[in-house]
Amino acid sequence: MHNSIQNYKDIINAINRKIEEQKINFTPKVIAVSKTFKLEKILPLIEYGHLDYGENKVQEAIDKWSEIKLKNKNIKLHLIGKLQTNKVKHAIKIFDYIHSVDNMKLARKIADEQHKQNKNAKLFIQVNIGNEEQKSGVKIDEINDLIIFSKQLKLNVIGLMCIPPANKEPDKYFQEIKLLNKKFNLAEISMGMSSDYLKAVENSSSYLRIGSGIFGDRN
Repeated sequence: MHNSIQNYKDIINAINRKIEEQKINFTPKVIAVSKTFKLEKILPLIEYGHLDYGENKVQEAIDKWSEIKLKNKNIKLHLIGKLQTNKVKHAIKIFDYIHSVDNMKLARKIADEQHKQNKNAKLFIQVNIGNEEQKSGVKIDEINDLIIFSKQLKLNVIGLMCIPPANKEPDKYFQEIKLLNKKFNLAEISMGMSSDYLKAVENSSSYLRIGSGIFGDRN
């Protein structure tokens, strides 16, 4: 059996144990973060039947996934990296989910492109939960305005996304996002990566972004 399949199975088992132990009443989706990995590394997981994959660059996603998505209509592609407005047109073509909406200009551009292409991606608002200078994401006190604006544009905002500060315990940030998600009455949460996905499960994350935990270390 291919390494990535075994890693994937181990992760699914760990999630299921956590769900049982915490009596959680839903199963989160695993996004296999395939960014920077070559196709031959990802193909075994596709053949195994996994459907959700994450990329952080639009061009890389187009090069890698265009043909596969034509053949396999069930594959869902998630943009988890920053989206520049000049790449929105191409992003809407290939991605089913965008996890990094963090300003009104970007929201408007997505709405325009979706209208032109007659497509409707599912969107997460990225929150700068640690209020870090160098990180993307909307400030906590600006979430409400961005959600209202996005809804006026008829965008399908399904939840909040965050990346907690590195080298800090993620718990309190995950709890905060969980509360904010509830406050804004959103259905989904995108949080948790290879190092902290079980903590994210405990805090109701419905989409876990796991890359190296499945595919191994990036070069």
